Amino acid sequence: MGKVAAKIKVMPESPEVDLDDLQERLEGVLPEGTKINGFEREDVAFGLVALTPTVIVPDDTGGTEAVEEAFANVDDVESVSIESTGRL
Repeated sequence: MGKVAAKIKVMPESPEVDLDDLQERLEGVLPEGTKINGFEREDVAFGLVALTPTVIVPDDTGGTEAVEEAFANVDDVESVSIESTGRL
């Protein structure tokens, strides 16, 4: 069974969102079998900073949809988008 690494951009609703807290909440909603292999922070504009976790997903889970949906349902998340994917 292979694995897929996906870099996912998570945009918070506002610059006032506590990114450390948001990061913990994202880690807490990961679907079973997935894991986060690090977070990056990307300055966007006007004080807004996006979180960009690299998520490792088993190849047989059908892709990143479950992770995207879980992240999108976290409070204070404005949007979720895939930046890049690749096989490990």
